[in-house]
Amino acid sequence: MLKKRIESVDVLRGFVIAAMILVNTPGNWSTIYPPLLHAKWHGLTPTDLIFPFFLFIVGISIYFAYKNSENSIITYKKIAIRSLKLFGLGFFLNLFLPYFPFFNEFKTLRFPGVLQRIGVVFFVSSVLYLNFKWKTIFTIGITILIGYWVLLGFMPLPDGTLPTFDRAPNNWSNYIDLNILGKHMWQADYDPEGLLSTIPSIVTCMSGVLIAKHLDHFKSIKYLIIIAFISLASGYGFNIWFPINKAIWSSSFVLVTSGWATLILAVVYYLKDIRQLKFGNIFKYVGMNAITIYFLSSFISKTMYLTKTGGNNNLHSYIYNTFFVQSFLSDNFSSLLYGFAVVAFYLSIGYIMFRKKIFIKV
Repeated sequence: MLKKRIESVDVLRGFVIAAMILVNTPGNWSTIYPPLLHAKWHGLTPTDLIFPFFLFIVGISIYFAYKNSENSIITYKKIAIRSLKLFGLGFFLNLFLPYFPFFNEFKTLRFPGVLQRIGVVFFVSSVLYLNFKWKTIFTIGITILIGYWVLLGFMPLPDGTLPTFDRAPNNWSNYIDLNILGKHMWQADYDPEGLLSTIPSIVTCMSGVLIAKHLDHFKSIKYLIIIAFISLASGYGFNIWFPINKAIWSSSFVLVTSGWATLILAVVYYLKDIRQLKFGNIFKYVGMNAITIYFLSSFISKTMYLTKTGGNNNLHSYIYNTFFVQSFLSDNFSSLLYGFAVVAFYLSIGYIMFRKKIFIKV
């Protein structure tokens, strides 16, 4: 067991949560700088890296949390309870309206979500980790990525239509969501946290498990960088046949984002844990209460949008238009400035929780 916590993991986790909050809480959704938006369909923006980075870090956490755990009913019970908590929190955010106990109508309630996917991925990845050696886990991951490509690219749909990677009903990922979830999705034709696309996202998490094993046993930056470049080269090469796409969590997307996550972790690990440079502590504080702070940010943001302040205004619009929209600022910059202010608020919350030794494990 490591003698001390790997600080770079907490720093990177906290940074990812801060980035999640930044892209989820702009001042105005119609005035956003392009890097803070997801790709419209195929492609990759900095924002598209955020969620896979978090799942990658979940994998690292799984390794260190359960590497000395017994493969027992008690361990599985703990894993199941945590998974259900994550799923429940996400479902509550979809259900919640600010004036409890009034809730969204069930007929259009969205079932999937970020926390729901984290819960499912955490459960499956933990079970795989407890039951298989690293070579088997690696083989399972590669099999899933190839199988997912074959299914989405070559297997005809039930009506005989050839599949496509485009945003259309004859995309297997969207087809399954439409036929199972129906109106319970983010948009009418697809959900970025849909059912089928959750399967390759498990591989993203398992890549974090494998990288954590390397950190624990070898602590070699050189090999982390080599692994990162192999993953990046494989992903960008695979993009020729299976486009990089976050919405359907394509196999090339898994490889590319895992490569970038490994490379960035290697850099932060070298600076923070090897060179022991004093930087990023504010992100470390957030990273030690990551899910709690993410949940609070989503809960408070939704409440602000749904709390009326008069006329057609809501609390979010009132604060944004009163304090951040100024004649000497561009619309995009005003929106960005609001996002940074929100991030600063939650960084402060993370710091206060750390100072008061409040660590909430979900």
